[in-house]
Amino acid sequence: MKLSLFFTFGVSAGQWKEKGLLDREKLIYEKLLESGAVDKIYWFTYGIADKEIEKELINGIEIIPMPSIYRLRIGKLFYSFLMPFVQRKYIKQTDILKTNQINGSWTAVLASKLYGKPLVVRTGWTWSRFRLKSNNPVLYRLASLIERMAYRNADAVVVTTQDDADYISNRYRKSADKLMIVPNYVDTDMFSVTDKHKYDDKFVFVGRLTEQKNLKNLIQALQGLPYGLDIYGDGEMKDELGQLAGSLKVRVDLKGNVPNSELPEILNQYPLFVLPSFYEGMPKALLEAMSCGCAVIGTDVDGIRGLIRDGVNGILCNTTHESIRSAIEKVMKDNELMERLGKQARSFVVENYSLENVIADEINVHKKVCNVR
Repeated sequence: MKLSLFFTFGVSAGQWKEKGLLDREKLIYEKLLESGAVDKIYWFTYGIADKEIEKELINGIEIIPMPSIYRLRIGKLFYSFLMPFVQRKYIKQTDILKTNQINGSWTAVLASKLYGKPLVVRTGWTWSRFRLKSNNPVLYRLASLIERMAYRNADAVVVTTQDDADYISNRYRKSADKLMIVPNYVDTDMFSVTDKHKYDDKFVFVGRLTEQKNLKNLIQALQGLPYGLDIYGDGEMKDELGQLAGSLKVRVDLKGNVPNSELPEILNQYPLFVLPSFYEGMPKALLEAMSCGCAVIGTDVDGIRGLIRDGVNGILCNTTHESIRSAIEKVMKDNELMERLGKQARSFVVENYSLENVIADEINVHKKVCNVR
């Protein structure tokens, strides 16, 4: 069986590598090949130099890069519609087409219509829900339009949470038999507990530095506490967050991006991971921290409350800096609580989000789609 993955619009494999995501994102496709469920995978990307990335992938994954003529932003948009024609020799060999996210899914829809290939529309988070929560009505309407088109033409829709499945079912009237939940995964062998010495005076955040992540309130929560915060990741708010930390005279170290393969060693150095977001889909960084046995604090919002059972495998708080501060103080001052939460977090992820479980779910999706066609 041959599988084609259509990258998110404008995204390249080179960007995955630059942001430290390549190791994580390639893993499920390498495991699918190793399982024998598929024997060839094409990655259709928006990078003109992405062929160089192939040397970091196992045999069986072939990157189909974007021709350099389309390298400008408007060119990428044209390419997203022309790709099914330009790359038809590869698409025609494919048994299943799959999207990586909704943004750019029109390319896979067009290819499915042209060549009669079954289409799996996969999304790690629901675009219109995020745009609605970010108070951007124009992008919300655009996301809704693209989602409606994609879901209407999909042979299967794959989401990561029951909330997203219910939303799509109710809003777009997608039948339950075509909606499937395949959660985000963690390589629980790589993200495991070690005996590495942990800091006792600081904790950690990993993720994009955007408004959604509520990092200004997290930094403000440090006021009056004897703890520091290490932030791994990059984004548009980096300079603003650094300036805020300086003005408040709190200890914040902006570490930048690191490869996903380095995160297990990093996470094992911290007793506590905090995710203070205003909203989430299914946050991979949170799952990885839990798998490493970190005690975790998350805000009581969509995408987080489904993973953290308050007082059992983590602590839930509100999005205000006062509530975040209180939760941090509660956990950091109680070693017994911290240890218990970490153990329960690890057990929860191993039981529900291991790579092996998700691979089995992915294979079932492929079988179902092929049987339907």
